[in-house]
Amino acid sequence: MSAEARDRALAEIAFCEGVLAKAGLNVLSETFREVDGITAWEHYPPGDVFDPATGSQWFYHCHPAEEGAAEHGHFHCFVRPDGVGGPIHHLAAIGVDAYGRPLRIFTVNQWVVGDDWLDAEPTIALLSRFDVQMPRPSYLVNHWLTAMFVAHEERIADLIHARDAAISGHRPQDDTPARQDHALEVTSEFVFQPAAA
Repeated sequence: MSAEARDRALAEIAFCEGVLAKAGLNVLSETFREVDGITAWEHYPPGDVFDPATGSQWFYHCHPAEEGAAEHGHFHCFVRPDGVGGPIHHLAAIGVDAYGRPLRIFTVNQWVVGDDWLDAEPTIALLSRFDVQMPRPSYLVNHWLTAMFVAHEERIADLIHARDAAISGHRPQDDTPARQDHALEVTSEFVFQPAAA
């Protein structure tokens, strides 16, 4: 990916955040726009977001609140290269705070999302396919997620390689296959540095 494409994506991220901020909104509040209450583990928006033109899919969910935890929840992002009825492949997740500010990008073991497994290289080949151009729940949220994947494509590719290395090196305590061992959940992560005050 060129530096120009990365810079353009970073500008698009800032644009989406800026437009939302004008109305006191953010990517998280927009994700919950049509939601009455937030329940841990539920997918938001209900039914996920799927772009039939690209096979891109995402949902947001949060875990039960933990005291002192900065992360509110995360966007799990996938691609279905053969359409809605075909295999689904998890690319990465983006963890955000309660104001929708990105805290980390991470990968997970297969059991976490139950996707159709692909090794690193074919998964990385799908990164450029993640492009969500849909109005629901908000075009700006979808555009923001798309730009996040463009801006951090090389970093996400490295995380996917690290995912496979972590799983390959994992030794479950019983006969459970490494990709199904609940002792290994997050397989790699990149933590964003806090913005300077």
